[in-house]
Amino acid sequence: MSVLDSFRLDNKVALVTGCGRGLGQAIALGLAEAGADIAGVYTTRYEDTQQQVEALGRRFLPIECDLLEASVSRLNEIVAQVVGDMGRLDILVNNAGIVRRAPSFEYSEEDWDAIIQIHLKAVFFLSQAAGRMMRDQGGGKIINIASLISFQGGILIPAYAAAKHGVAGITKTMANEWSSLNINVNAIAPGYFETDNIIALRNDPVRSKALLDRIPAGRWGVPDELKGIAVFLASDASRYVHGAVIPVDGAWLAR
Repeated sequence: MSVLDSFRLDNKVALVTGCGRGLGQAIALGLAEAGADIAGVYTTRYEDTQQQVEALGRRFLPIECDLLEASVSRLNEIVAQVVGDMGRLDILVNNAGIVRRAPSFEYSEEDWDAIIQIHLKAVFFLSQAAGRMMRDQGGGKIINIASLISFQGGILIPAYAAAKHGVAGITKTMANEWSSLNINVNAIAPGYFETDNIIALRNDPVRSKALLDRIPAGRWGVPDELKGIAVFLASDASRYVHGAVIPVDGAWLAR
């Protein structure tokens, strides 16, 4: 196999949460461009992603699920549905996410529980379900979306910081337990990308300037810039990469 061929995802099936927009949509399209069929978990929309995936000649399976309310049994059902409808599951991308901002003195239990549910509990138990399936079929790839906040505390986002540190932790734990089973578990840690989650920051002239001045690359990331790292971690090219949390942040963490 040539090095370029090792990046191909032909005959693979990928499950991507939060597939309808932003980073999740870009990652789903990148995997499809590399040859994978896509099962996409969505809450409000998926049609644009489906249209683009199918235009590439790949299959697309939409799965409606609000991960804020999903039980562990529902997460197991999602994995079973993917395997039942598409024949197998080779790649899981835990991308779906939200942000709730407030000072730590005022942070509500409701916001705390919502962030932990979608960024940590759903990530763990969906990975557990997928991991069991991958173990039985001889291997697979799990890609968690961490954050530069997995390395830092940030401000006004105590639950998000706790959850993203947790994502880095469970990524490493699962890698330690599952690497011998030919299951690669890694994480991508995006910096500040042009997504809905940072609209408030981008629209705040003071905060926006402060952030851009802090990013050595001098600009926001764009979602398509995650395609390459996602394909790498989903492919045979990363066979010996386990437990990594890889920043894609315009050198924010290097400064």
